[in-house]
Amino acid sequence: MLKLLGYAVVDVNIRGTGCSGGAFDYFEPLQGIDGYDVVETAARQPWVLHGKVGMAGVSYGGISQLFVAATRPPSLSAITPLSVIDNTQTTLYPGGILNTGFALSWAKDRVYDARPASPTGGQAWALDRIKAGDEVCRANQVLHDQAVDLLAKTEANQFYDREVADPLAPITFVDRIAAPTFLACQWTDEQTGGHCPALVAHFTGTARKWFTFTNGVHTDSLDPATFNRWFDFLELYVARRKPTLPAAASAGAGAIYQAVLGIPGQTLPPDPIQQQPDFASALNAFQAQSPVRVLFDNGAGSSMPGAPVPAFERSFPTLPIPGTQARAWYLDAGGALSDAPGAGGEDRFTWNPKVRPPTSFTGNTGGGPGGLWTATPTYHWDPNPAGTASGYVSAPLSADTTVIGAGAVDLWIQASVPDVDLQVTISEVRPDGNETFVQNGWLRSSLRALAPGRSTELEPVLSLLKAQAAPLPAGRFTKVTVPLYYQGHVYRAGSRLRIVVAAPGGDQPVWEFGDTRPASGTAGVQIARGGGIASRVLLPVVPGVAVPTPLPPCPGERGEPCRPYPG
Repeated sequence: MLKLLGYAVVDVNIRGTGCSGGAFDYFEPLQGIDGYDVVETAARQPWVLHGKVGMAGVSYGGISQLFVAATRPPSLSAITPLSVIDNTQTTLYPGGILNTGFALSWAKDRVYDARPASPTGGQAWALDRIKAGDEVCRANQVLHDQAVDLLAKTEANQFYDREVADPLAPITFVDRIAAPTFLACQWTDEQTGGHCPALVAHFTGTARKWFTFTNGVHTDSLDPATFNRWFDFLELYVARRKPTLPAAASAGAGAIYQAVLGIPGQTLPPDPIQQQPDFASALNAFQAQSPVRVLFDNGAGSSMPGAPVPAFERSFPTLPIPGTQARAWYLDAGGALSDAPGAGGEDRFTWNPKVRPPTSFTGNTGGGPGGLWTATPTYHWDPNPAGTASGYVSAPLSADTTVIGAGAVDLWIQASVPDVDLQVTISEVRPDGNETFVQNGWLRSSLRALAPGRSTELEPVLSLLKAQAAPLPAGRFTKVTVPLYYQGHVYRAGSRLRIVVAAPGGDQPVWEFGDTRPASGTAGVQIARGGGIASRVLLPVVPGVAVPTPLPPCPGERGEPCRPYPG
């Protein structure tokens, strides 16, 4: 696509992969230094406009931009990281629990790819080049077998060792990025997860920064509405010209979305920046846009439910959004969520991580038939078996309630074992009798300590430090705070808010959770509520957001399965 837009593209094999030399390690400092060198080398080529280069890419190709940009290459004009993480830990060990689904399978694939190219490992295309006589590629395989064992590294770093983990956490260094930045992520990204928005408040090194967030899957960072703004940014800050979409790119957009998403008939919407008469006008118009853009109800903005089109959008100066209010709903008797703490009582469920399927999705993670990126994925979002969860639902909302940001669920629990893994699922029970998934949160109860000085009421940050790990006290209730991952969702008037507390698993399409602790199996869990104990849900509610569209179709919202409410 970049070539269709008129850009020369330089693709680089990461150190220790493909035909490159060296040995691979996950985002080791040498990769950032390599990126610095590549930027400066490319910028000095005679065909490079203005002697400056930009960076573009999705997922690893987006995350790597954050690492490279933090080294501040003088010739780097701008970066456009898409579908990225804020911290390796929030994808690999959400709440301190190993993600044995996407994260671990990704690591296994990298271990295989980093081997010397051969019939039993490495990347097949590199072996093909060697067989065709590429002696440089052959010579560069020498150190590949010295690659770091990512699986062993993962196992050795269950706890957050700052010396190891901080260099792998963009949230700790994006403040060093000075280049203009365009970043886009999804709250419900099935691969990298929904914690990317935490980066916004830490991007303090550049005044030229724009962020787009939406519900959706891993590829939705290049949906039509986001694509336009991404293209405008590249034209203004890399090419330094008035954005004018080439006819070939505009004509080819439908074919690209059909190939990637399996969704026909997609076109790029009209773009006000491209309609400006000259470069200066376009630049001024772009810079006048608010930094944070939220696309709501992605999938409900066209006549085809699930197509990558938002129902509406709103823009804000920053995130957390000024004026955000912490609104609480309290766990109450009879599975209710109330506006105030109720009478004392307890709810019990059997913690059992084996009773639900390891995944809520069958099909492929692409745009082929039944694929997760298509308009109507084959989700299987199944209710928890009776007795294996505690659920709570609010009264119907009297008005549209917009939630943007992270939240938390405070629980007072007691268990029959010293440690349990918890998952909280938050959803919208709609007035039409259906239920829409919104977000999850996770916590290993022994890692319940909060990092001092780094936590807020709405966004608790777990310390995950080995020294602070502690078993649940026997025979008494203990407060644990389950951090919810980010969301940008409008709970419509007449809908009800619902949370379900259970063992992890079954609600995310690609993430899975293994439990290898000695206490694995089943356990009894009690949740105390009311009577002076404030077990509650706390959400960042943004008042004054005008909602011009009705309840989305079910199914229809991308990355958010919808089912008949099981009651």
